[in-house]
This record gives sequence, structure tokens and C-alpha cells, in this order.
Amino acid sequence: MKTIDKYLFQALDNYPYWLEGTIESLDYASSYNDKNTMVLCLYGRIQAEQLWNYEEAKSYFQEALAINIHALEVYPHYLQTLILNEDYDEAQKLIDFALTIKGINKSEIYVKKAILFEAKQEFRDALAAIKNAKLCTLQFAFDSDIAEVEKRIKGKIDLIEKKKKSKKSKKDLKNKSK
Repeated sequence: MKTIDKYLFQALDNYPYWLEGTIESLDYASSYNDKNTMVLCLYGRIQAEQLWNYEEAKSYFQEALAINIHALEVYPHYLQTLILNEDYDEAQKLIDFALTIKGINKSEIYVKKAILFEAKQEFRDALAAIKNAKLCTLQFAFDSDIAEVEKRIKGKIDLIEKKKKSKKSKKDLKNKSK
């Protein structure tokens, strides 16, 4: 095993529970190879997930993909960052491209697509993306993630429908009182 792998594994093992240890291990790994896409991806995740510095995170993800467009580990985290940063058009383009990459977890990308539609409050499209995610999934452990996103989207649809019914009921009562 290469030394960089040792430090990368330590960083992955530490994240997100011991951030100081994660950064220390990443810095060592980076000193051995500053072009390692896994290292850059984890730096990006720390910026996005822990520091909420989405622009800095995007630069790490972009650098990783510039080094290796087939760095499959980058796409889900980069997509999540773009969605949180409300870069919806950029996220849609990245999703479209990611779905063409051989070997990528298409189910995970479709879930990100559903989350993108959810963020844009396009819930019917989000459910269609969930359907595609279910059709593409090959990992039993990922089924629960898909189900959670689907449940959240359906809950939002229910909220909107209840709100519409409530408005209609109030309008009907107002019309009857006239």
C-alpha cells in the first residue's frame, strides 16, 4: 500500500467525526500527491458539509474533475453542493453528463436529480426521477435512501394539496356567506 493511501484511508475513516484528524491526514495525503481526486473531493466535502463554503467546495470538485473526468466519487457530492448553492442549471448539466459516465451509480445520480427537482418545487418531476433511481438501483443498502427522499417529496406534495384544499374551503365559505 502506498503512503498516500494510508493517509487517505485515515482521513476517510475520521470524517466527519474527527475533523482535526481528517484535515491532518488529508494534508499528509496531499503532500504526497496534490492531484489525487479522492483527497480533493474530501476537501470539497469539508468545505460544503462542515463550513458551508459552497464556492470553495465547488473549486475543489472542479479541480478533481479537471484531473479526472471519471472520478466517480466526486459527482454526488458536487451535485449536492450545487443544489444547496442554488446553482440549478449547472446541477442539471452535471446530472445529464454524469448519467453518461460508464460505471457511475446512476441510482445515486437520479436521487440527486430528484433532490434538484424538489429544491425547485417540481415535485412530479422529482417523483419521476425517484422512479428511475429505483429502476437503476443495484445496492440493497441504497433502497432506504431512495425511500426517504421519496417520502419527503410525497410529504411536500401532501402539504401543498392540503393548502389548496384549505384555500378552496375558505373561498367556498366566503361565497356562501354572501
